[in-house]
Order: sequence, then C-alpha cells, then structure tokens
Amino acid sequence: MSGAIVKRTPFFKILIANRGEIALRIMRSARRLGHGVVAVYSDADRDALHVREADQAVRIGEALPAQSYLKIDAIIAAAKASGAGAVHPGYGFLAENEDFAQACRDAGLVFIGPSPEAILAMGNKAGAKEIMREAGVPCVPGYQGADQSDAVMLAEARAIGFPVMIKAVAGGGGRGMRLVEDAAAFPDALRSARSEAQGAFGDPTVILERAIVNPRHIEIQVFGDRHGNAIHLGERDCSVQRRHQKLVEEAPSPAVTPELRVRMGAVAVQAVKAIGYEGAGTLEFLLDRAGNFYFMEMNTRLQVEHPVTEAITGLDLVELQLRVASGAPLGLTQEDVTLSGHAIEVRLCSEDAAHDFMPQSGRMARWQMPDGIRVEHALQSGSEIPPFYDSMIAKVISHGTTRDEARGKLICALEDVTAFGVTTNQGFLIDCLRHPVFARGEATTAFIGDNRDALLAPRPDRGSDLALAALLLYVTNPHAPPWQRGRSLAATFPLGLRIDLGHGVQEIEIVRERDGSYIAARNGDRFCFAIDELSQDSIRFHHAGVMEHAQFLRDGDRLHILHRGVTLSVRDLTLAPPESASAAGGDGKVRAAMNGRVVAVLVKPGDKVAAGQPVMTLEAMKMEHVHTAGVAGTVSSIDVAEGEQVITGKIVVEIEAAA
Repeated sequence: MSGAIVKRTPFFKILIANRGEIALRIMRSARRLGHGVVAVYSDADRDALHVREADQAVRIGEALPAQSYLKIDAIIAAAKASGAGAVHPGYGFLAENEDFAQACRDAGLVFIGPSPEAILAMGNKAGAKEIMREAGVPCVPGYQGADQSDAVMLAEARAIGFPVMIKAVAGGGGRGMRLVEDAAAFPDALRSARSEAQGAFGDPTVILERAIVNPRHIEIQVFGDRHGNAIHLGERDCSVQRRHQKLVEEAPSPAVTPELRVRMGAVAVQAVKAIGYEGAGTLEFLLDRAGNFYFMEMNTRLQVEHPVTEAITGLDLVELQLRVASGAPLGLTQEDVTLSGHAIEVRLCSEDAAHDFMPQSGRMARWQMPDGIRVEHALQSGSEIPPFYDSMIAKVISHGTTRDEARGKLICALEDVTAFGVTTNQGFLIDCLRHPVFARGEATTAFIGDNRDALLAPRPDRGSDLALAALLLYVTNPHAPPWQRGRSLAATFPLGLRIDLGHGVQEIEIVRERDGSYIAARNGDRFCFAIDELSQDSIRFHHAGVMEHAQFLRDGDRLHILHRGVTLSVRDLTLAPPESASAAGGDGKVRAAMNGRVVAVLVKPGDKVAAGQPVMTLEAMKMEHVHTAGVAGTVSSIDVAEGEQVITGKIVVEIEAAA
C-alpha cells in the first residue's frame, strides 16, 4: 500500500508549501541541519514574516487559498524556479493531498511526508476506517459510502441514529465537520459541511459517524521509515475544543494510564507498519469513560500540537521528518523513547470568544510575546492578519515536572502576552486553564460547551478594568491636564466620558481629587486610583490598597490595555455624534460581522423572514459563519453576490420590518 520504493536523491534546499508560524518552525530545524529554505506566498502574505525570513520567496497567486496555497502547479513551479530539491507541506492546505505528493514525485522533488499511496489510504477518513476494521481496531459506527446524494445521506444518518457527526473525508482541523442533533437540522448541516470542505480541501465528500457523547480526544504520534521501522511517541490529549477545533493540547493525557498507553501505542504502530508508512503521522481516537477507545482518523502529516510531544520526549519532530525523507532510518527504537514531565499548549487565535468565537482580522498594532517559554508565531508589531486563513496566530507551550507546574507556567505566560489591535482569545484561554474541571484533568470534548457561561462570564473586577481604561483615556489625552505626581492645587470638575467597548457604550465620570488621586464613577460605583508612574506605554498605580501595573497603547481615539491577562480595546466617543444605525441589524440591515467571502445567500428579495432566521453565510478564516435577520419582515434587497469578498460592517441584506 505504500507504493513502489522511490529512490531518494539528496536535497539541500527545501520549499515550504505553507505560511505563518509553521513555515518559520520548519525553517528553524531545516537551517540547523544545513538546508536552505524557500517560502511561497499569496498576495495577502507578500510582507509576511515567513517571506522575509526565507532565503528565497516565490509568489504563487492571489489571496484566497484556492488561488494560492492550494494550487499544486504553482507550488511545483515555485520549487523548480528556486532550485529546491524537496517540499515540506507543513499542516493544512495540501499537507494531506495525495495528488500533491504525487506531483512532487513526478517532478523529481522529495515530498517530506508519506507516500501518495499512504496518504490516499489513511488520509481519507473512509478508507482509513476500512483498513482499521480489517486490522481489528474498534471504529465508530458510521457511513462512508460512495453515494453522497442528499437522500441517501439522510437515510444513513437515521439508520446510525442521531446525534451524528458529518466529517469531510479529506479534512482536518474541524473544517467540514458538523454535529447534528436531529433529522430536521441535517440538510442545512450537510450543505454547510460540504461547502466548507470544498473551500478548505477542494473535496466536498463527507462521511457520517455516530456521535460518542462526552469522550476524550486522544491522539497517538507515530513515525515510520522506509526500512520497516515504526515507533510511537506517546499520546496527546486534545479534548478542549470549540467548533471541533482544538484549543488546548497536553501530553501525556491525564486520563491515559501506562497500560492504556501501551495498548493504544501498539495499535497505532501496527497500523502504520501494515501500510509501510513513512514519516510523521497521528492516529486519533475517542476514549470513553469506561476506557474504550475508537479509531476516528489518521492525520498523515505533522500536527499543530507537535511541540508538546517534543517537550516531553526531547525530540525534534521536524528533524525526524527530514531524516526519514532523506532515506535514512529513524535511528530510534521504542525503548529509546522516554517521557519526561508534562507539557501543555494553547492556541492563541484572532477571534472574539465572547461573541461565538467570531474570527477577527486587521492590523496587530503591538505584538510582544513573553520570555522564558516556547512560543511559535510569525507576527510582529504592525503585522496584518488577513481574513483568508486560519485564525490561529500563535502557540504558547509550557513544560514542567508536573502537570500543575506546566499549567501554572502557561497561565503566567499568557498573562504577559501583549496583543493590541486585533481581538484574541487570550483571556478565554486563561479561564480554561484556571477552571477547576481542567485543573483536575477531567476535561472532555464537552468541556467548553458544559462550562461556556462560566468561561465567558465577565470577571468580578471588570468594573474596575473599565474604570482604569477610562482613566487612561483621560490622562493620555493630549488636551487633558498633564499628570503630575503628588497633590493637586484644586480638585477638577467631573468630566464625563463615553467609551465604546466594541459591543456597547459605557458612561464614566473622571474627577481628580486634591490629594492627586482620581475617582472614576460608573453606574453608581466609584473606583479610586492613585498613579505612581506613567510612561508612554505603561502605568503603575494603587487601587483598593494594592499596587498594580498595566501595559497600554494609545492609538488616536482608541486605547488598548493589558491588565492581569485581560486585554481591553476601548474607543473614546465623548466628542463623537451618536450612532443611529444598529450594528446588530435592528434597523433591518444585516451587516457583515467580519471580513469574509459570501458562500451562500439563503434568501431572495420578497421572501418573508423571521427575526433570527439565517439569511446569509460568510466564510472567514476557513470557517463558515451564518448571519441572521435582526427583525421580522420582508427581504427588500440583497446587496452582495455569492463569491464576493466583503469587509466588516458592509450591508449584505436589507429587510423591511413588518408593521
């Protein structure tokens, strides 16, 4: 199944068919081993860090993935033009595309990954499950037939029994995946999953699986070489997910015993040996509360979360990939693999967790990562985050002797992350790590859903954070009286500020007292601050008898502030005219909630719609987002067309409200 043995020619220069943090990660190991590196880029990534850091870079197309990072011919041409002898696909895009691996082989390029035959066999979810069944590995009941008609898919879903999972056969990372609770919701979910799969992987084919309730998501890292050697590097627990995409990963799993690790590892190694697998791969399982595990799929590539395995094994997985791709043996036996300590990784994403994890794009005004901990990223202050690709912008990885130590280090590091200008899930990640269920090692795939309200609840001192933001808007205003340490000759009159938080406006009054302190009053609450130091980008102050500090950035009428791990972005609307239109659509106008591409118009002019009814679907950062009517009424105008790229706030549908 691995295909004919292909003679490996030495390679000295590697083209990285990917972007962002994984491109830089591959560059690091490749250069340490003496290889030159070539980047590829779309029009949206022309000035990206991975482009500037490479020895050479080649443009491969326009911004959308289908016009650039998914264009096989353009990437092969780039490798030829740059003189690269090998191609590393990273993860996502074409990493699990057998046609791409075959095209590299046909062009005389070394594909740093498994053979096209192995990708076809195991990268396809349906094919992989058949192989596993033949090997006696337990699999989740489901349907993976060739007949993909709507009627057959619905009938098979009924036969499996709801709830069911729809999964893209060519996919990964949660794209093209939907959990469907009942038959009524199935047609829309099927259409959406197919559309997302087509856009992300170029293949709309899906399979169905019975949904296992509240399992653990456990994956086994494997490596094989062309000499018949295969090993596993232990497991990772990837149970903390939103939208079926991982947010927190750790190794080892708090739910896997040494005995279970041996059993799961043996199954994984047996599977890769059976197909003569070469390179890095991951077998993913669902683990139920009784300790039963079920094969889901195999990822025939490097995983986003590979750093936690590197941390506990001391191995460089990219180096192993390059070694195997060159034709050398792994040089490791199973007995050589030892696990030390505990590692946890979080995915820092440009998204608004408080508003259904809505993806965010734009300019990162200030970007500063913490010292003393591993961070994988490809940004710097001033970088643009485009709307066309995944929302993950960094990975922060901690390693400790114990799980609690690793968790504590990671929380402290996240509190020091400075990401001003684009909303991230920084605070949400901290709350996940602090939650008692996660702290006890008991999180399942239902963790975020079960604890959503607690994880998204404003922290108790949010009022003082808003008051601090208002104070900083006041003292950093170029027209305000300059701050000076010590007593004031006279108290100032109250100054009212109107502050936009992005999802609501607050009224706050600021008064400077005779002793030099400031009072910020909001909704009847009074917050007292005494400023000790004030610089261009930081403040040290006393509040409620405690000295604290915060980082901030003043950018015109906007202020970004980082205080104890929470980032706020506020805008001074004190002198701005009141806004009359409702961004939520209460005026009958449905506005794009993010920069994105229209993938489905669900209504037409003249249609009667109810408040909350889906009217349009936008795709942003490789995920689909349904927009709904803000009022009941009649659709009077469709202002965009399918395939059109729109910006945040653009009116997409207009509705004449019912009388």
